[in-house]
Amino acid sequence: MPQNYIEYQFKVNPRYPWEEILLATLQELPFESFDTKNNLLFAYVPEDLHHEGFLNSINLFKKLEVSIDFKIRTIKTVNWNAKWESEFHPIEISKDCVVRADFHPSQGKAFELIINPKMSFGTGHHQTTHMMLDFALKESFVGINVLDMGCGTGVLAILASMKGAACVDAIDIDQGCVDNTNENAKKNKCSNIKCFLGSSIADKDPTYEFIFANINRNVLLKQISSYSKVLIKGGVLLLSGFYETDISILKDCCEAESLSLLEEKERDNWRALKFIK
Repeated sequence: MPQNYIEYQFKVNPRYPWEEILLATLQELPFESFDTKNNLLFAYVPEDLHHEGFLNSINLFKKLEVSIDFKIRTIKTVNWNAKWESEFHPIEISKDCVVRADFHPSQGKAFELIINPKMSFGTGHHQTTHMMLDFALKESFVGINVLDMGCGTGVLAILASMKGAACVDAIDIDQGCVDNTNENAKKNKCSNIKCFLGSSIADKDPTYEFIFANINRNVLLKQISSYSKVLIKGGVLLLSGFYETDISILKDCCEAESLSLLEEKERDNWRALKFIK
């Protein structure tokens, strides 16, 4: 039978840094996708994994420093595709790059990333994905090995492949994202993308010249050391999924792993950082 989803709409006050902390905490639960818009944090969980008292393990609601209100609704699968199709408009990243779905007409760009997101994160509409794509458009990927951690829809892996990467590995903790990345890679004729289910880099992983990691601050802090281990000397690490207040601790963590900050981007309240080893 078709799978329904439960949509949570969270309103956090004050938003910073509590919305990001809430997002990191919610990822301990079986939510499949997240989004932020109109000052709200949206989270989606399959109906069969939802139950009474679903949020009881989140102690953040008890803190006096922050107020978190939420409401929920059921989204039927038969309506989900219609929902994102009606809301998913082509987004121009630059004069040479656009992200669109396969039901949109060609935009005549050098890089047309065809992304059918389903429940996966990463269409280019979110500020963090937009910044990562903007960074990537200025990089050369010809002949190099690339890793996309937390790949979501695979949009970053696809751009790297289109720009000439030799091999692109993509990893996500969510099987739905792995399936979606594989589907989108096929749509974009990117046969050199290999997507794996996992939460971290395995010891057997090869070395890379370029790593994307668009996740969240807490996960990044846990994994930066593993990124550095597989990143070659002179390799580039792009990070996003955090706010300005997180930059200092992320920068310190990266510097401890011989990663030097080269550039910073900002879009609304979100930030992205470029490091070199």
